[in-house]
Amino acid sequence: MIHEACDNAKDVCEAIYDHGYTGGMTDYVKQNPSSFPDALLCEARGLEVLADTLKAAGVSRLHVPEVKAVSARELVIPKIDSGPASEEAMAALGEGLAQMHAVRQPEYGFDADNMIGLSPQKNRLTDDWGAFFLRNRLGVQVGMIGNAHVRKEFEAVLERQCDELARFLNEHCEHPSLLHGDLWSGNVLFDSAGPWLIDPAVYYGDREADIAMTELFGGFSSAFYRAYDRVYPRTDVYDTKRAIYNLYHTLNHYNLFGASYLSACRHNLDVVASL
Repeated sequence: MIHEACDNAKDVCEAIYDHGYTGGMTDYVKQNPSSFPDALLCEARGLEVLADTLKAAGVSRLHVPEVKAVSARELVIPKIDSGPASEEAMAALGEGLAQMHAVRQPEYGFDADNMIGLSPQKNRLTDDWGAFFLRNRLGVQVGMIGNAHVRKEFEAVLERQCDELARFLNEHCEHPSLLHGDLWSGNVLFDSAGPWLIDPAVYYGDREADIAMTELFGGFSSAFYRAYDRVYPRTDVYDTKRAIYNLYHTLNHYNLFGASYLSACRHNLDVVASL
């Protein structure tokens, strides 16, 4: 069920974004696909923050397209002549991401709201990761659920588990890291220079939230995970955190794409309930 729903969502996303990043070495002009006038401005800032942090980390094999121009209507970046990912390129992605995640940031969250795909993403700056994820990630998405019965079901679990969930996440997060925030396979392109990150939903949080999303839709080879773990091994509670962090994304897809995601949401919610 989850993989079928994910395939449908990927088709929708690819249709929306057109993924016109392929082609010659000319510019790609992306039109605003959403009803939010600042969506492309948020995307541009996310690309710039990613690029700056990768540079600070000394990462040379993981790339971010340069923002040439941006407005409420259009984002102009170089086209990327993308193709299949080699094992070497997947390893470069894992290594570069781990190096970026290893850069210790001062706070969790972000200093401005932005977007997660086609949904608004609410941010603030804080030193309490668990409370941030509970309130600004899970709480926001649960509050957006249109079905009152389902919304109350999820609210009841979060209310009952709020203290334990926040404690667990704080205990098992080493430090704030810059996250891509929407790291599914459609948001990584590969060309002769290596991997490129696109369409970010950046904020500062637990690095394993990024890795968790790579497993939600698949598309990342074992070379990616081996390279990541060589540089910055995942924690021994990663499997539990994967379900918690992917609850945010499955809720977002449920709110965007409908009931085919509800069973995945409930599966992840069960992990929260069992803490």
